[in-house]
Amino acid sequence: MSSLLPSRHLPLISLLLGCALGLSACAINPATGQANIVTMSEKRELEIGAEEHAKVMQSMALLTDDELNAYVNEVGQRLAAVSDRPDLDFKFTIIDSPEINAFALPGGYVYINRGLLAYLNSEAELAAVLGHEIGHITARHAVQQQSRGSLARVASGVGGVVAAVATGSGYIGSQIMDVGSLWAQAGLSGFGREHELEADTLGAEYLLRAGYNPQAVITVVTVLKNQEDFNTKVANQQPSYHGLFATHPRNDTRLQQAISSVGALPASQATLVDNQKFRDEIEGLVVGESQRTTGTAARNRYYQTLLGYTMVFPDNWTVNETPTTVSASNPTGDVGLKVEVQRMQEAIEPRLFIRDKLGIQNLQKSEALEQFRLIGYTGTTVSAGKSQRIAVIYLGPRVFIFTGDIKEGEGAGDSDQMLLASIRTFRAIQSNERFSGNESRIHYVQVAEGFTFSELARISPVGNYPEETLRLINGYYPTGTPNPGDWIKIVE
Repeated sequence: MSSLLPSRHLPLISLLLGCALGLSACAINPATGQANIVTMSEKRELEIGAEEHAKVMQSMALLTDDELNAYVNEVGQRLAAVSDRPDLDFKFTIIDSPEINAFALPGGYVYINRGLLAYLNSEAELAAVLGHEIGHITARHAVQQQSRGSLARVASGVGGVVAAVATGSGYIGSQIMDVGSLWAQAGLSGFGREHELEADTLGAEYLLRAGYNPQAVITVVTVLKNQEDFNTKVANQQPSYHGLFATHPRNDTRLQQAISSVGALPASQATLVDNQKFRDEIEGLVVGESQRTTGTAARNRYYQTLLGYTMVFPDNWTVNETPTTVSASNPTGDVGLKVEVQRMQEAIEPRLFIRDKLGIQNLQKSEALEQFRLIGYTGTTVSAGKSQRIAVIYLGPRVFIFTGDIKEGEGAGDSDQMLLASIRTFRAIQSNERFSGNESRIHYVQVAEGFTFSELARISPVGNYPEETLRLINGYYPTGTPNPGDWIKIVE
């Protein structure tokens, strides 16, 4: 029948028909104008956002720089005011973490890590990150995910204590351990290719309306993709930023077309191009671990720089180390975890390593481990009449062996889950996390004639890959040199 509408309209027609007949709960997306199936009112959305925001504020270290917080809020509010939901009470918060990430919660809550700020080089790039997260909120992506049952599927995959240590990409595990929120997990792990592209497009529109160049979205993707390439090249490490970082391939044609379709400001209207204030606010920003977030101050995160790994032990546990081993235990000493390392002699499955190399034949509650692009295997056993949690994880040419003592009697199950949750936080140290020596900070200088990054690297306190790191934080990776008079960041 020639009068039938094209098939591409059928999903939307079916949705609208279902809404009209009362077969499903639906609402018009305030950002896109399309109908979406949702099972949550805006009132409940705001309530959930406030509840989860309270968890973030209580559980994660917050940056105490009042001026920088005010500046990020100023940029964010400028974008929020021209968004599709300007009446929301948007709040912008800086997390005091070296991890490269940003996320949003329903109802207007946006978070950006100090570690991500170090890689941005203009106010427009900062606006691009905040605009992307605002786009998730205005399009109600978290609410749509909840309505489709995605959050329920997440909950079914990680139970009890383990829910606080989600095994998504990048740094999600360590951040979720601090927040313990499935809603924050959804924000950190991203909302899928289509929603991330939609958030990028909405963010670009908000940039345009606010007076920024929408192409800053592409610039941010390039900068962060370079960081991903570097990690992969030097340590075979995983991407560390969700959304516009993880879901788009380099030179993403769809993203470039989407941003181009938004339009561009005439030169006479591009008013927000002076980055002096941006430099003033980023000046002195801590790079890598800060004194405030090292050790037990940011929960009990342990770094083994010689072997290149990090993990989180439960709160209040005492940690003891040798050059190649680490052990941690609770205050009463009845629950503990030891980490040892062996060089891998042959390529065998982690399950077979436990059976053949460790000689453990009767593994119970066994399961494969897949976290931060690392593989392993774990289970429980009984040795000398005592229950233990055993695990192995492969990192590079080494096998890391975990032996945990499970509490006897009442509370055995909880203590085992605590051990497993800690094991699930094991990952490689990222290049941006650790700098040698004391606390390192960003300072801006103007480039002189004859400047090279290689010469700057020779006097830099950056311990590992100094030239590559300096190029990355300045947007000149893998090649390129600023012109005399240009501003660059150095680390001191």
